[in-house]
Amino acid sequence: MRSYKADLHIHSVLSPCGGLEMSPSSLVRRIKELNIEWIAITDHNSLANCQAYAELAEQNGIAFTYGTEIQTAEEIHLLAYFDDRTRAMNFDKLLYAALPEIENDADFFGDQVVIDADENIVRVEQKALSNSVIWSLEEAVENVSTYAGICVPAHIDAAVNSILGQLGFLPDFPDFPLLGITSGLILEDYLRQHPDLTGRSFLRASDAHYLSDLGCGSSRITVREPKAAELMMAARKQDNRIITI
Repeated sequence: MRSYKADLHIHSVLSPCGGLEMSPSSLVRRIKELNIEWIAITDHNSLANCQAYAELAEQNGIAFTYGTEIQTAEEIHLLAYFDDRTRAMNFDKLLYAALPEIENDADFFGDQVVIDADENIVRVEQKALSNSVIWSLEEAVENVSTYAGICVPAHIDAAVNSILGQLGFLPDFPDFPLLGITSGLILEDYLRQHPDLTGRSFLRASDAHYLSDLGCGSSRITVREPKAAELMMAARKQDNRIITI
């Protein structure tokens, strides 16, 4: 069993609201400075840049998880994580097809850049990644599960685009053993306001869109190996696995 300092909610240059400074080399350099040992790239509605960042992270001894931040039809942000690269990228095709055919307004949202590990621009994504996919929350979880992924509602304490902000409650189904929170949340105060969430496991992350965001939030995850499946076992506190924030 090993404890990892982890930031599992980071955006790359592909996310329309992300800075072009978030290149693989710059991001990995900053991650190493912060002694973060496990990361996930979670761009909006896409995994297209995961491979580029995975290569450089792994070369530098940083564990990497393929991820994305799905915006469901209810406008809920849902983090999805995958251990298998092939399944992750096959899911990405399904996710892309679920996005409406609306062109990105680069002047307003920023460019959506797909790159390789050497930071060459492969293409500029024209479809707007900032929209909701056609899937409901339940459908999104089911589709992620089909590709052996796991789901974590993102930043549940946020006023918008969170499962509580959009629905007003945490549904009994789908079941979410792990809930994402914003980097600065004082969890003890939040649980006094939401006692029904007491006993749940929480994942703190930076949700970084710019280099200066990195380091503002992370979690300590004790698992056998840095894998999404192990993360879910830690959320359930199985066999001495645990998440602390």
